[in-house]
Amino acid sequence: MVSAVAYLNGTYNVSGIVHLTQYTEDSPTNITWYLEGNTPNALRGFHIHEFGNTSNHCMAAGGHYNPFKMNHGAPNATVRHVGDLGNVQTDSYGIAEGFILDDEIKLFGANSVLGRTLVIHSGTDDLGLGNNPESLINGNSGPRAACGIINIL
Repeated sequence: MVSAVAYLNGTYNVSGIVHLTQYTEDSPTNITWYLEGNTPNALRGFHIHEFGNTSNHCMAAGGHYNPFKMNHGAPNATVRHVGDLGNVQTDSYGIAEGFILDDEIKLFGANSVLGRTLVIHSGTDDLGLGNNPESLINGNSGPRAACGIINIL
């Protein structure tokens, strides 16, 4: 079993914690989150980015983690970046909490997300359905509201 955590901080008063656990190399990864400071009652893009660097307002994290060179998509889509986690839903207080099981996110092996950056965006991810070139790259998710490096526990 491998467990990891990312503590997210940002310039828009957005912060939170994300836990990742994978029991075996072939099992899905359990991802849970608690994020606060977001816009109330909104969907916010949520992704793993390629570099473990949170400087320059999270811009140094690079693009979405995409080792297989796919187009951007929904977390349950056949065509997606490994780092595409879709959106999180905020409540009336701007808090998002929840969990998913993901077969593409790995904490073992060559395509592990350990050491990469988890980002919450200030816009809604269109899941690659936006009918423009940026949609297939980043889902038109908007600026990076907060980020944190995924570290092993």
